[in-house]
Amino acid sequence: MGEAADQPFIEIKDLHKTLGRQHVLRGIDLTVRRGETLLIIGPSGEGKTVLIKHIIGLLRPDSGTVVVDGVTVNALRERELAPVRKRVSMLFQGAALFDSLTVEENVAFPLREAGVQNREEIRQRVHEALAAVDLDEHKDKLPVNLSGGMRKRAGIARAVVGRTQCILYDEPNSGLDPIVADVIDQMILRMQKRYGITSIVVTHDMRSIPKIADRVALLMHGVIRFLGTPAELAACADSEVRDFIEGHSGMTA
Repeated sequence: MGEAADQPFIEIKDLHKTLGRQHVLRGIDLTVRRGETLLIIGPSGEGKTVLIKHIIGLLRPDSGTVVVDGVTVNALRERELAPVRKRVSMLFQGAALFDSLTVEENVAFPLREAGVQNREEIRQRVHEALAAVDLDEHKDKLPVNLSGGMRKRAGIARAVVGRTQCILYDEPNSGLDPIVADVIDQMILRMQKRYGITSIVVTHDMRSIPKIADRVALLMHGVIRFLGTPAELAACADSEVRDFIEGHSGMTA
């Protein structure tokens, strides 16, 4: 990651969020370093997606702060969030492509929304983004004609075309077979190495940890129960952490 890896890009402090009657986040403290790949793991329903939605202002905290590249996101009004969302893109589980647009048109969409009008610039940037995820030859296809893995790769291309600094991945390997899931992992690594992108990956795929993680955060009971390298996670003696990573439910037959 280099020297910039020690610099914080995202700082979350004492973050609380209640949804309905459920106190989902109970004082999250988390710093994400510039250029690193951080995996967020934890049991289902513990608030992993809720957490990353706060980073781009899709959700507002009840209390606490979210700072992205020096900007306090939760202090901004909706119309003031555009610069943050230019720095930070989110890849949703289904890639959220427009069904009526081709792959090329989907990837170009953020540029047109940002007011880029030069057709040659758009064409070149879309070509570069599609080439980075090995999809350039599929640019004229509609999303319905793509496999699940290809749709997610198209989503990655759309995220990087705006020259973002950070991508939030929400379950990028969900519903994919192990080989295609490995392709997505390699794409995440490629984005980090080629563009220096900071990556936050919410995942249940424990196989991704040794392949792509610089660090791992385990979200449990509304707080960060563990934060460290994959090697430190493997050596962690906390019984509840071990039960999760080893898949032990504690139930008996």
